[in-house]
Amino acid sequence: MKEKGILNPQDAELEEAVLGACLVESEAISLVADKLRPEIFYNEQNRMIFAVIQAMFRAGKQIDILTVKNELASCGNLEKVGGPYTLVRLASRVASGAHLEYHACILREMYVRREVILGSYKLLAAASDESVDIADVLAGIHDLLDHLEGEMGTADHLRTMSQLMEDTLAQVEARVEGSRNGITGIPTGFTDLDKLTAGWQRGDLDVIAARPAAGKTAFALHLARAAATAGHSVVVFSLEMQGERLGDRWLVAATEDVDASHLRRGQLGTSELRQVREASCQLSQLPIRVEDSPVISMDHVRSVARMLKSKGGCDMVIVDYLQLCDMKSDQNNRNREQEVAQATRKAKLMAKELDVPVLLLSQLNRMSEGRPDCRPLLSDLRESGAIEQDADMVMLLYRPALHGLKTEHKSKYPSDGLGVVIVAKHRNGETGDVYFGHNPSLTKMGDYIPPDEWLMKHAK
Repeated sequence: MKEKGILNPQDAELEEAVLGACLVESEAISLVADKLRPEIFYNEQNRMIFAVIQAMFRAGKQIDILTVKNELASCGNLEKVGGPYTLVRLASRVASGAHLEYHACILREMYVRREVILGSYKLLAAASDESVDIADVLAGIHDLLDHLEGEMGTADHLRTMSQLMEDTLAQVEARVEGSRNGITGIPTGFTDLDKLTAGWQRGDLDVIAARPAAGKTAFALHLARAAATAGHSVVVFSLEMQGERLGDRWLVAATEDVDASHLRRGQLGTSELRQVREASCQLSQLPIRVEDSPVISMDHVRSVARMLKSKGGCDMVIVDYLQLCDMKSDQNNRNREQEVAQATRKAKLMAKELDVPVLLLSQLNRMSEGRPDCRPLLSDLRESGAIEQDADMVMLLYRPALHGLKTEHKSKYPSDGLGVVIVAKHRNGETGDVYFGHNPSLTKMGDYIPPDEWLMKHAK
């Protein structure tokens, strides 16, 4: 007789660690929901507990020890799993959910091994039974292989040319049907940028880079508001600024003539206060979520975005900004460039996995300040060439007035209130410059319109 471990690959402690993490950490289930099913758990009690957690997650319910206990009780399974004590014991075993996805993959692999063993024994028995048609045995072998490949995901992304063309044509037809004046993605809020990009495209990693004080955050807030106004759910991860400071900027942007300095100092007049309150009511209706924890890793961003996406609340992700992300790694010998490379790679994988545009803000190094016009270049991306490599589009923000220039070198536009989006890399389209206008406090942005004096002077 074969040893039990060979017949039934399993790890009871690993199953309990995964369940405990799901009971204790709010984002845990979103990380493993697409990797685990109840039958993957070998222990029957664990299967019952995960089935309840999975059902609660799909229903959008809060998951913790008490809610799971009540759910188990309502379906008559609480005592079958060992009562409330079992849930408390599971929760107490969790030290960290840092490797939760890896643990889930191990459990899935053990399940597949059990399926291989069980299926093989059935096929051996069928092959030994001369009353069974050998064609049925061979068909059973093919069915088992198809089942196992499906479980391991090996065939998920392998398509014939026929299937690829069918899927591609479906996307083309969807773009044609969904196109609005040439915009097939999420609108940017700038007419010329929409023309160049056709909007933010699903699955793309778009990097917005600039020197400090060039207006990265202000620009990103305008993009978020434009997308949300068009009905798209936006998640903003602000590592640099407190959420309320972002709120201040959105309020000023949504009002007619509120002075940003008055809002900051609390010296609003009666008219300004009325406008702020009205703007607050309007902005409250926008589908924007903000997380302003100062310590956020790209794994955490992905976890939160996946959870919201599963509930229909994530059409675009904005991270402000890359260099402030927590990049702690188990590999202590990694240098900063390797850490940044890993973070950008995770951002790109998140965009593809969730099928949403991810806007990643980034710093530029000081090299541009040594040029006569201080105009940034793609090579100025700070700390890692992987940013350029992984990004589908790289936009460099440039404000000539910030460097004491009276005019912008290429367009000859006056620099006051002028911003330039330099689309330096565009994997699926054209590159070029897009001009936008802004007020002195950078709280209001829009399409650039040259002043009348400039137009008269340059009229032919």
